[in-house]
Amino acid sequence: MQIGFVSTRLAGTDGVSLEARKWADMLSSLDHQCFCFAGEVDWPPERSYVVSEAHFNHPEVRALSESLFGHSVRSSETSQAVQTLKGHLTSHLYRFVDAFAPDLLIVENALAIPMNVPLGLALTEFIAETEMPTIGHHHDFSWERARFWPNAASDYLCSAFPPTLPSVRHVVINSIAAEQLAFRIGVGSMLIPNVMDFESPPADSDDYAADLRSTLGIARDEWLILQPTRIVPRKGIERAIELVARLDSAATLVISHASGDEGTAYEAYLQNYAKVMGVRVLFAADMFDHRRRETPDGRKVYDLGDVYQVADLVTYPSNQEGFGNAFLEAVYHRRPVVVNRYEVFRTDIQPKGFEVIAFDGFATEETVRQVEALLQDPARGAEVVEHNYEVGQRYYSYRTLERGLRGLLDTGWKL
Repeated sequence: MQIGFVSTRLAGTDGVSLEARKWADMLSSLDHQCFCFAGEVDWPPERSYVVSEAHFNHPEVRALSESLFGHSVRSSETSQAVQTLKGHLTSHLYRFVDAFAPDLLIVENALAIPMNVPLGLALTEFIAETEMPTIGHHHDFSWERARFWPNAASDYLCSAFPPTLPSVRHVVINSIAAEQLAFRIGVGSMLIPNVMDFESPPADSDDYAADLRSTLGIARDEWLILQPTRIVPRKGIERAIELVARLDSAATLVISHASGDEGTAYEAYLQNYAKVMGVRVLFAADMFDHRRRETPDGRKVYDLGDVYQVADLVTYPSNQEGFGNAFLEAVYHRRPVVVNRYEVFRTDIQPKGFEVIAFDGFATEETVRQVEALLQDPARGAEVVEHNYEVGQRYYSYRTLERGLRGLLDTGWKL
């Protein structure tokens, strides 16, 4: 089949872009052809259709979001602007279909969380008009994010986030989302969790990444603690800073991702908090990407695997996650993990049998003691990460994804 992926952004190291790339790789291995439509892409140009207004950071889209969320009344001018931009995006969706002739659309989160309301409305209208077979791959929903409440967009949210159309099949990444989707809008869904390619273990560090620790300025006798998430409040990164501050040994916290779509106020708070706590924190997003490359001035950019390979410990103190892509990355790269027991971790992930240092809401003295003990005992650490790799391979491998996609495509539609 010809399959078109649609999202606000399909580029970089955010969870949605990474999972979309895994889906596309798997579908390509099953002899399907994949193309994409988004406001920003890093796919090959010959398979991409870019419309700047599809991005959630486009100035018009950001202005509309500010008018729609945080209060309960919208102006007629806002309503008209939404409709105008929706029409513009709908026309581009038709052009995308004319250009690539997809048999199926896979919409990555753009019909779940209202980062770009006109795009969600345009997609819903387009699907309703064409009866295009569509998979809504939902990573986050509006009801899971406090910043979307109150709002002046309840009519838009009810109609398009997500829509209830006969040609749309819904896929979620955790069991709580499946229950809420059924409860709130009365539709069933398939659960396909995030995955990693556990059948293909990561390569050992090579010469390209040999200088990474020194480039970061981290000494041989210093722990490198990795926080591999975007800098947004729900990630609870202040807990990681506090944990590093309480360690007896010297350590640096490396944050590998940027602030993303929720502004920079939280990053500024973390910078000040780190100073107060006396912790060295490296905000190093410009050094990492999903692939290796060099900047125009010749500076190295490393892939995420490189920083995992040199990390001594991974912190994952999130308050809330749709699933936990960074948790799986740490397991895949055989790194010990400290995790706050967020809801999806407790219900879907922890019961699988992973061995982690876990806490509830805040790190206790016992948490700190366990971290110190694990860092000082390489043999025990090796046992833990090997066990976790085997659990990840059993439950969250590409085989899991392949089974899910085959089942979805075989039973979803007559294509």
